[in-house]
Amino acid sequence: MKISSPLLLIIGLLAMPAFATVVVSSPSNGSTVGSNVQFVASANTTTCSRGVASMGIYVDNSLKYVASAINLNTTLSLSTGGHRAVVQEWDYCGGVTSTTINITVNEQAGVAVTTPASGSTVSSPVNYSATATTACAKGVAAMGVYVNNSLAYVASGSKLNAQLAMGAGNQKTTVQSWDNCGGAATKTVNVTVGGKTLSNLQASGGWNQWGELAPVYAICTSSCPGVNWSMYQHVSNISLSGNATQFNIGGTTPYSDVLWSNPIMGQGSTQGLPDTGHTLLPTLHNFTYDTYVFVTNYSITQNLEFDINMYMNGVGMEWGTECNHLADGVWDIWNNVEAKWMPTSVPCNLNNNAWNHVTLQVQREANNDLLYQSITVNGTTHTINQTVAPFQVPAGWWGMTVNYQMDGNYKQSANTTYLDKFNVTYW
Repeated sequence: MKISSPLLLIIGLLAMPAFATVVVSSPSNGSTVGSNVQFVASANTTTCSRGVASMGIYVDNSLKYVASAINLNTTLSLSTGGHRAVVQEWDYCGGVTSTTINITVNEQAGVAVTTPASGSTVSSPVNYSATATTACAKGVAAMGVYVNNSLAYVASGSKLNAQLAMGAGNQKTTVQSWDNCGGAATKTVNVTVGGKTLSNLQASGGWNQWGELAPVYAICTSSCPGVNWSMYQHVSNISLSGNATQFNIGGTTPYSDVLWSNPIMGQGSTQGLPDTGHTLLPTLHNFTYDTYVFVTNYSITQNLEFDINMYMNGVGMEWGTECNHLADGVWDIWNNVEAKWMPTSVPCNLNNNAWNHVTLQVQREANNDLLYQSITVNGTTHTINQTVAPFQVPAGWWGMTVNYQMDGNYKQSANTTYLDKFNVTYW
């Protein structure tokens, strides 16, 4: 019997596969998880030109969550026992596609966070201490911390202890564990990070500039044969914000340096913080130096230095941190008493002809010792936790400065870098 064309079309349409998919990244099918279950999934469709309208999660035939997006990332609290979860997408053409995940919730599987407490106000860097358990016979593989849905830290095993630098304000964080059976468990910890931020300091007025001639590194200002430099603010062509600052160094005397400094607090403050009553600086103990630096030619970049200086009551404190690229190849910190650089074990690997995000977290101890807490470069945090003593300064000195320095190489090659989105947070 010959089948009519309309019937053939209907049969063909019924036989066509639905070119739509739902991919569930977490939890794994058949896994054992804790009571707080993180669901991570994405969806796409090629049969509806208007795309995916929304996604949802059914647990045991009951709709528990809906997101108007093509991605889904949420945590659901489920009771102990087996559950059938269906992650589903709906497209704008009336199409539906789903993926089924069978999981077992075991109260013995979970994440316990000792610090910080959810809802608490903390200072940066924030200390995270947590442990994880699992019903998986193979144990916990790793633990991590998400900050505002971005994975900020991962450690192997069932214990986590980390210092994470965060900006001031409300932060949504999640501590998660992954076991060796494909299971995962999470604990949400929302915190408020205290502090005030001075923003876009690269575009501020009041920058001082000095040359430092090798080998004695005596400071010179305008007449400085052997080293030359320049600084151009409000640069837009190489910029993240449209308001970067260009720094240039050159000359004829090898290994000579150029220092740029801005007094942000106290005497000569460029930020409206003169602290004439001497009531601000004594209350401050935590500082975050956060900037983006564009390196135009890493092969000739000897050192790049990033400093915070504080002076009060005859005590000088310089948190000096440098990327010692062409010497020891690691990040160095400054020893105030012995006036020398001390290498850390953190390699200094900056991206060439690109922006690099550098965040330094430091602290003033109760006795004015200087604690170098951490260095974060392009999203990777390295804990330092080294303490050095302060040094003496004239009793009349009162204030805080931020520095940026470029060091010349063995040829004193002409070199250019840029700073942008340079912020300092203090509390």
